Amino acid sequence: PHPGCSCASGAMCALLTFLTLLILTCASAKPNAGLKTWARFSKLPYPGDKAFLYDTFPEEFMWAVGTAAYQVEGAFEKDGKGLSIWDTFTRGGNRMATGDVGSDSYHNIQADVRAIRQLGVSHYRFSLSWSRLFPNGTRGSHNQLGTNYYRSLFKRLKEIRVQPVVTLYHWDLPDQLQHQLGGWTNPELVDIFTDYADFCFQTFGEDVRYWITIDNPFVVARHGYGTGVVAPGIKNDPDLPFRVGHNLLKAHAAVWHLYDRHYRPRQKGKLSMALASHWIKPSRTRRESHRECQCSLDHVLGWFARPLFTDGDYPPCMKERLGSRLPSFTREEREQVRGTADFFALSHGATLSFQLINDSLKFGQVEVLDLRMLLYWVSAEYDKPPIFVVESGWYVLGNTKTEDPKHMYYLKKFIAEALKSITIDGVNVIGYTAWSLIDGFEWHREYGIRRGLYYVDFNTPEMEREPKTSATFYRNVIQKNGFPELPENRPAQGVFPCDFSWGVSANSIQFADPSVYLWNISNNGELMRLEGISAPPLRRTTHCADYATIQHQVDEIRQIGVNHFHFSLNWSALVPSGDVAHPNTTLLGYYRCFTRQLLQANVTPVVTLWHHTRLRSSVPAPLDAANKWLNRKTPEAFADYARLCYRELGAHVKLWITLNEPNDEMVSYQEGHQMLRAHALAWHAYDREFRHIQGGQVSLVLHMDWMEPAFSFSREDVEPAKRMLDFRVGWFAEPIFGNGDYPLGMRSWLRHSLSSLPVFNEEDRHLVKGTYDFFALSHFCTKLVTHAKEDSYTYKSVLEVQYMIDTTWIMSPLPVVPWGLRKALNWVKEHYYDVPVYVMANGVQEDPAHFKDSLRVYYLYNYINEALKAYTLDGVNLKGYFAYALSDQRDPGFGLYGHIHEEVIIKASLSNYRNIIQHNGFPIQGTSPQQCPTTPQSCLGCHGLVKKPVLGFLTLVGSGVLITLGLIIYYTAKRHKGPDLLRSQITGANTLARAKKCECY
Repeated sequence: PHPGCSCASGAMCALLTFLTLLILTCASAKPNAGLKTWARFSKLPYPGDKAFLYDTFPEEFMWAVGTAAYQVEGAFEKDGKGLSIWDTFTRGGNRMATGDVGSDSYHNIQADVRAIRQLGVSHYRFSLSWSRLFPNGTRGSHNQLGTNYYRSLFKRLKEIRVQPVVTLYHWDLPDQLQHQLGGWTNPELVDIFTDYADFCFQTFGEDVRYWITIDNPFVVARHGYGTGVVAPGIKNDPDLPFRVGHNLLKAHAAVWHLYDRHYRPRQKGKLSMALASHWIKPSRTRRESHRECQCSLDHVLGWFARPLFTDGDYPPCMKERLGSRLPSFTREEREQVRGTADFFALSHGATLSFQLINDSLKFGQVEVLDLRMLLYWVSAEYDKPPIFVVESGWYVLGNTKTEDPKHMYYLKKFIAEALKSITIDGVNVIGYTAWSLIDGFEWHREYGIRRGLYYVDFNTPEMEREPKTSATFYRNVIQKNGFPELPENRPAQGVFPCDFSWGVSANSIQFADPSVYLWNISNNGELMRLEGISAPPLRRTTHCADYATIQHQVDEIRQIGVNHFHFSLNWSALVPSGDVAHPNTTLLGYYRCFTRQLLQANVTPVVTLWHHTRLRSSVPAPLDAANKWLNRKTPEAFADYARLCYRELGAHVKLWITLNEPNDEMVSYQEGHQMLRAHALAWHAYDREFRHIQGGQVSLVLHMDWMEPAFSFSREDVEPAKRMLDFRVGWFAEPIFGNGDYPLGMRSWLRHSLSSLPVFNEEDRHLVKGTYDFFALSHFCTKLVTHAKEDSYTYKSVLEVQYMIDTTWIMSPLPVVPWGLRKALNWVKEHYYDVPVYVMANGVQEDPAHFKDSLRVYYLYNYINEALKAYTLDGVNLKGYFAYALSDQRDPGFGLYGHIHEEVIIKASLSNYRNIIQHNGFPIQGTSPQQCPTTPQSCLGCHGLVKKPVLGFLTLVGSGVLITLGLIIYYTAKRHKGPDLLRSQITGANTLARAKKCECY
């Protein structure tokens, strides 16, 4: 019975007690409600949910920046300040640096406040130095000069209308309390801390609306009193951290009740404890892995959050696994602790994530950086509290100065995740704090990393603050209150011209004939017929109808709805000896049949003569053995090979590609020079000998991934982006489409380099310049470049360029950045004016097992939409778009068709691409359909029938005779059970599909 009840009413009291507990339970979140987080996010639509969200934060959203006293204040013995445990800790062991001076904020209030004002934040989080106010930790040692310092800071903040968010304890315990009492191991510290808090509320409370009692108690307990990584550096007692955590919770609760009773009615403030956490994802899809993830979070965040926000006790997972090692709360203590937080103060980022979380706390699961999922988990687990992100950010290396795009993009990622959490997930996020305002002493990392938005030169007495790129970015986000949608971010509506070329590309086509071949795949790709081995003869001349694979492939292409198909021939297979007088006539016949069949299906063939791959040269064996492209005879041999193809296939092929993607960074400048000559010779051969008869067009395809400055409004980053485009695209484009020579930027950059550019003599310049009929490019991804070296692995020292990625981009594993295609197309227009442009290959790699290839659906829709913007809004003379690739069978992971054993699977992306083609783009709803003339059905030979009636009559008669003979032969053969026709299936040019190489980091 309840103590106040008589025996007679004991049953009623018991019932009331039960009902009270039931109400309390119902009022709080369901235990382990956060467990649903992983399942929920696994079901969100991909990749749409991963796409960047353009939107703004609520009007009352709090934008903040923060610091911690020991990291930035310095003046460790100035004006009566006492020693803290960090002053002592940094002088022991193998530590190399101290925070004695830090960023010297004690003497630079004006500079700090100027930086705060420049950022435009509404709130500034900082901590009070306990030992500066109470040198020995107790009120009796009160230091008025320390109090005056903080009064000055409060006054300056009020002048610029910035609200303070004040932390009472950010790891810097007065050293005397540690030495005399054992620090946080001693329960006596609860009352001492409460008295210190009482002084702070009384002294500064009128200016403060948000209080943080203790920052990151997990690090204080586990690493200050367990691993010894941070001050006071105590270790060797594995149970001590749990006793310390117990005292920290009691101290926080006591301070909260003090404020609630004595100060809240007048000061109207709010108070919480700053809790930090990592994020973790299941290593497997099984539910047991989800529970292990839940337990990992419970051991770090839930250790302190559950007592405060749920039931005043530790998570069941901790209690089960730690047993008696974990202290227990009495019933009164649980009531004292429960509910002592007015908001959820969450820290996330470099202090804890991947820094101070060891494997023992991951329980076999995988740590990742995901603020959005963490916010959702906190909201679900603790009954939707208002969440103030009181620390968030990342770091750069200690030698980084004002250019810190890596930190900037991590900030962008975290802010964008907070925005999605609010807008999509319905989480009540009320504020965000970028960490930190200025560079300072980074705890156990000392000065090895920098986290500030403002650069501090620690080697100068003035300690001037200079804004970094991350500061400029954060200021812009605050000014716009997020990422408002701009016109260029919206999907375009409209259609392409009626004669637009819709296509699909493949590295190769499937070839079959009755002979058996040995394919020299490991070297030059040559096809060598095995003499004496063949399929049973047909006893007649080979016809196109014998190649069953042709009709099958053409049917696949036609089903997509395209009007063009791009594929590559194989030089080494067509001319194995290098002598065009002795070609592989069987293979030539196959290609002739294939292109003819395409035309009959109203699909225009686009044929590449030579497709560059890194795996093999694909030049004939004699040339391959004679220095490949460095042999000056190779360009002439290529021109002869081109003439052979023009002569044999030109009646059916009107779009030729001489070289496909020769501008690979692995190609030397000397090889590239000969490739340019080869292209030019092949172009001139067509122009002089075949164009007037065949009426086709010839050009080459250049690989063109877009290079975006990591910091677009920094000249220092714009220049490397231009340089990379010169070296990757202008290298081949400028001699052909420009002035007949390499880009001036290339020549000047390499003037003092060992990698010198060849020189065009007047004859070669005249030979190469203008050898094009259109500009064709392949595009797959976008790279961010900066001049600031961050990672030697992704740094190109010759060009002094650092590759990096925007962490908000969808990865596949390459970045999916649709607007990069539009910028690439505009680059072509700006450099080469109204040249006709074809996007000859554009696609994304996705798991071949995903037949509902949602990433490719997203990719094609958005990249084609950006191409439409380039055409309709920017005036790019865009003539065609080719999706890459036809099939996984020959281009694994890129195909619109998938394969399971012998079964062909139509992927979702094929249907979506066909729908875009049928509408010729993205027509505006409600408008009348685009009126385009219908394409007449192709009839090879019909032209002759019209022009020459007698010949036409004889042709018809002859056709009837042939059909009759064919039927007789068929039924005669059917009576005799002969051996089945054996066809050796091999693949033509580049059958091992080259994974599109875009080295984005």
